[in-house]
Amino acid sequence: MEQLRSRRLARLGRLVFIQVTGVQIPSGPLNMSQNTYLTIGRASDIQDPGDRVLFRFFEMLPGILSWTTIIGAVVFSWLFPQWTAFFIIAFVMYWLLRTVYFSFHLRSGYKKMRENENIDWIARLNDLKEYQVDITSWRDLYHLVIIPTYKESYEVVAQSIRSLKSANYPSDRLIVILAIEEREGEDGIQKAERLKKEFQGVFNEFLVTIHPDGVAGEIAGKGANEAWAGPKAQELIDQKKIPYERVIVTSLDADTVVYPEYFGCLSYYYLTTEDPQRTSFQPIPLFLNNIWQANPISKIFSFASTFWHTMNQERPEKLVTFSTHAMSFQALVDVGFKLPNVVSDDSRIFWQCFLYYDGDYKVQPIYYPISMDANAAPNFLLTLRNMYLQQRRWAYGVGEIPYFLFGFVKNKKIPMKKKIVMTFELLESHWSWATSSFLIFILGWLPLFLGGEVFADTLLSYSLPRFISGMMTISMVGIIGSVFLSINLLPETKPKYGRGKLVVFALQWVFLPFLMIFFTALPALDAQTRWMFGKYMGFWVTPKFRKDEATPSATSL
Repeated sequence: MEQLRSRRLARLGRLVFIQVTGVQIPSGPLNMSQNTYLTIGRASDIQDPGDRVLFRFFEMLPGILSWTTIIGAVVFSWLFPQWTAFFIIAFVMYWLLRTVYFSFHLRSGYKKMRENENIDWIARLNDLKEYQVDITSWRDLYHLVIIPTYKESYEVVAQSIRSLKSANYPSDRLIVILAIEEREGEDGIQKAERLKKEFQGVFNEFLVTIHPDGVAGEIAGKGANEAWAGPKAQELIDQKKIPYERVIVTSLDADTVVYPEYFGCLSYYYLTTEDPQRTSFQPIPLFLNNIWQANPISKIFSFASTFWHTMNQERPEKLVTFSTHAMSFQALVDVGFKLPNVVSDDSRIFWQCFLYYDGDYKVQPIYYPISMDANAAPNFLLTLRNMYLQQRRWAYGVGEIPYFLFGFVKNKKIPMKKKIVMTFELLESHWSWATSSFLIFILGWLPLFLGGEVFADTLLSYSLPRFISGMMTISMVGIIGSVFLSINLLPETKPKYGRGKLVVFALQWVFLPFLMIFFTALPALDAQTRWMFGKYMGFWVTPKFRKDEATPSATSL
């Protein structure tokens, strides 16, 4: 009876799935082996029909929640304008309190970052007596730096590698791998040869790997490139007979400039963190390399992203790896260098480790900055396009929700409390990413237009726009604070730009509401909708553009 009931439920699930998604699935009873779920990129990777239906539902869930909220707000503004007005008032108050809460985290994170910048981390390492890793001295540690590149110019990549050379850390303890793409063609080969000629002999090793084009079952992008370079690094480390736990690997975006004390700071945290082999280490990304060359919208976007990552350092229990980050090479070997069908590789490696170690994996903020490029292009319209596509790619990380939810179902060893907390946090963050700006700046006014004459004659109708305007005025205090903080983060002003640009820069924050709607909420909703309908994206590489070669170095930031 039980088997018959299971077969009927499976058939019913397949029928519902096909009707909702329009996707055909195989009917064979294929079982997923242990830990196979760690390498899933999307529902189409799964052969078992029941598992595939479940994963597909999880892919659709964020989009369903966001669209239900937006459509519901419109419908309820028409049918129940009073209740909708009360909801909007409550939501705006909640969002204001949330903003105040985050502002304290931002200022605290900024203060710690500045303090860590001024520390002599090599001296700290020399004074350190106890280690979490079995070594006799911090000099036994090696830093493996993997730099995936695709179509970035020689100047952009060379600046990143020069910052490694200039770092206040022994160069003979740095192993650098330049991971290029075969699909870049001859330009990529020439760039790699030129870089290898310049930096050969500077570090312990400087290795170039070539990720082949057209590998079956993978999305060409940063994650696939790094996954190809990983085993090559392992071969090199094995040849040198370096224990994996003594190697810290940093995934470095091609435009990333490391500050002088980065490796010393990272080494200190690695040696003092409990169980560092089950920990990722996250610096603070500052999008400043070409900030003076970016247009006003791009500047605000860059600082808003910087602020978000700075305040997240104050919430390590909710922190997930982003862009440039570091981890033990042992953990990378354990999960197997596999990132097929993945666009958001930076966060995926965290969730892979989290599931592999049964929830016993964390991210340690190190409150130390690294600098990256702001989104810039040769003209204003192209910059806006690139900003939208970049934000959509970041928001496409909502695909991690089906991955870890499916992993939570499969992995029974992760504590239920941790599953519930992390599920709520990720769902809420992506839901608010896609809906909050619409609710505040657009949908908050709908009851006035759709509520009819009965609602228009009420005191609530009179008070609603004034309340929202008042809350927006109060929030301007936070914007003023952001202006001062962003000015403090700016690199040294070049003579040809002039100090007058600081005034213009401050006034640019008036674009923030526009930015939140069209370059935050809209691309997030776009990404969630693509997952909802199974219109999967590939990896879009953000073009790097600089008007001149005199971009600021890490020492001048």
